[in-house]
Amino acid sequence: MKLSALWKETDGRLLQGSDEVEIKGIAYDSRQVQPGYLFVAITGFQTDGHQYVQKALENGAVAVAVEKEVALPKDVAVLFCNNNRKLLAQLGAAFYGHPSRQMTLVGVTGTNGKTSTTYLIKRVLEEKGKTVGLIGTIQNMIGQKELHTGRTTPESLDLQALFGEMKEAGVTDVVMEVSSHALDLHRVDETDFDVAIFTNLTRDHLDYHKTMENYRNAKGILFQMAKKAVVNVDDEAGAYMKDQCKGQVLTFGIDHGADLQAEQIAIDATGVSFQLDYEGKTYPVRLQIPGKFSIYNALGAIGACLFMGIDMETILKGISSIRGVRGRFEPVVSQKGTTAVVDYAHTPDGLENILNTAKEFVKGRIITVFGCGGDRDRTKRPMMGEVAGRLSDYCIITSDNPRSETPEAILLDVEVGTKETGCPYEMICDRKAAIFRAIAMAKVEDLVVVAGKGHEDYQIFADRTIHFDDVEVVKEAFLEEDK
Repeated sequence: MKLSALWKETDGRLLQGSDEVEIKGIAYDSRQVQPGYLFVAITGFQTDGHQYVQKALENGAVAVAVEKEVALPKDVAVLFCNNNRKLLAQLGAAFYGHPSRQMTLVGVTGTNGKTSTTYLIKRVLEEKGKTVGLIGTIQNMIGQKELHTGRTTPESLDLQALFGEMKEAGVTDVVMEVSSHALDLHRVDETDFDVAIFTNLTRDHLDYHKTMENYRNAKGILFQMAKKAVVNVDDEAGAYMKDQCKGQVLTFGIDHGADLQAEQIAIDATGVSFQLDYEGKTYPVRLQIPGKFSIYNALGAIGACLFMGIDMETILKGISSIRGVRGRFEPVVSQKGTTAVVDYAHTPDGLENILNTAKEFVKGRIITVFGCGGDRDRTKRPMMGEVAGRLSDYCIITSDNPRSETPEAILLDVEVGTKETGCPYEMICDRKAAIFRAIAMAKVEDLVVVAGKGHEDYQIFADRTIHFDDVEVVKEAFLEEDK
């Protein structure tokens, strides 16, 4: 593809060189550049891509996109744009032929529930015989083929390449999680969303967004982009998201009047049941995933599937067949009958949701193992501690991903909130030791909740990243107890 065919679809302008040069690929990492590539220099938070322009040329780049002045040979084609993150998205979409326009695309955003909602929709679409693409926190999938994922929403160029791969594989429908970072950093620019879903908005990512208003506004970008929207009106940010969408909106809720209303709710250890009220008709719904939050996830999924033209019978059959999502209220049971639940809950609201769910059916004590990540919003640490202490019978505060921070210091921040509740607790920095301690304490009717990391199979420290999987460690601890 000639450079002229690419840059004329963007906000960039040609500073020097010929735009008749043939572009064989695009990269924003100089190490990925091959002969014939266009290198896009991104000004990042930790490094500046403009420092690697020369390396890109040495690797064979024939064109470079910059957003600041860089001395370059006159024969090198140079594009300029004030915002190369936007430019990267525009170039990627043009290079791969705007693949999202040729598939039905659903984007799910919110603090909690994104992953579970995408899996529910995927299952319904498969029930309908569709070839489905999935993009999210746990994994990316093309049909049944699993792909590695590095972040919730890929960088714009990688996202467009993935869309292109999906289209070539015959994917008709794509369901993806859309993070606030991705929206704010233009990763999903030039992406054609047919339906957007809003799950909820609670305190998270304030290390990046600084204020809840900024966080909400970033989420709102998705609803400005989408043709239709499905919105949780029980959440106070729901009205804002609804106002952002210029197309048709379906609302859902439990406590407030909505297009999709859940009533007559029953929750137990095996799942939830409720009556769905939609357009004057009622439908019995059964989910094999416990918790009130599961009802919200199901309602959002149902709304999106209705917008996609799927009949209610197929929708309810699909969502009732799914047995759960890895790292989302994932149960592990010992031979003696002791139960633990592993969950990704890493926000105060997320932790409160799973602990309230546990209280619905646990006959014995709730023993909670949890922590907070380093290099993230410190203000939520005592809040997490307070939630755990208020809703648990015993707490073990431990490490999550401490990153560059001292683990002991993070635990002390969390302890402030737990101490206020009067709940008995202890602090064990070593996460494995903390999980083993909780399992050793638990009796058959007790429930051990291991929160914070869910599906993650690693732990990040200042100087290393190690393999660590909460489910594996729980199973190992159960084996010791069962001996």
